[in-house]
Amino acid sequence: MMRTALTPLPPRLAYELWADTYAAEAHNPLMAAEEAIVVRILAHLSAKRALDVGTGSGRYLPILQTRAGSVVGLDLSMAMLRRVAHGRCIRADACCLPFRRATFDLVNASLMVGDIRDLPGWMTEMARVMTPAGHLVYSDFHPSWLDYGWERTFRTADGGFHAVQLAPHTIEAHLAALSAAGLSVLAIREPRVKVPRVGRLARFARAGAWARSQTRLPRWGASGGPVPRDRLAPVVAVFHAVKRVPGVSTPEQGSPR
Repeated sequence: MMRTALTPLPPRLAYELWADTYAAEAHNPLMAAEEAIVVRILAHLSAKRALDVGTGSGRYLPILQTRAGSVVGLDLSMAMLRRVAHGRCIRADACCLPFRRATFDLVNASLMVGDIRDLPGWMTEMARVMTPAGHLVYSDFHPSWLDYGWERTFRTADGGFHAVQLAPHTIEAHLAALSAAGLSVLAIREPRVKVPRVGRLARFARAGAWARSQTRLPRWGASGGPVPRDRLAPVVAVFHAVKRVPGVSTPEQGSPR
């Protein structure tokens, strides 16, 4: 049975409603797959100052604190920031960062670019606050979300069920924005997870097996896309880039994908 279509909420409103039930750890298969890759990338980096853009409930702050001497989390939603248990955080717009140029040698941004329509503008702002040879590690919802008509959904404390607007970006759009901002790509990773069909997802949820996974979990065919059998599908794209230093070539890393 097809679910009733939801009217996606603007991200700013959605996160105010979502904050009370948004856990400060990876709480569904998509987030777990994304975090596994990001953690592996961060394990090879060290920094003096790190910035977590779109920190939300602070999921990445403890991880970044093991890689940098100073860590700042930033988010536009005060409701989400109130969920942060440990760490220094500020409320600000990710497209207009309140920092001087070359402030951070590591910038992390987890699954928040899907809230940003102006990808080139956002990327330019990330590069502005990065030091030369600084690293950017960020993730986005995979372009396949648009192909399959998937939605980001969540439940509120009172049981309300909502969708969040998504600004989709192709891999090519990411690469163009990175290059224009003076960033060289070191790696792109596209992890796959098993995604159930709508009907199976509903049965799993009733059984409790996916109860905590409804947050940001794709729904097959929810917006008119195809409804295949359960399958492995790319659900996120993780990017690792370095800010170019004038006159210095970036080491060749082979194919980033």
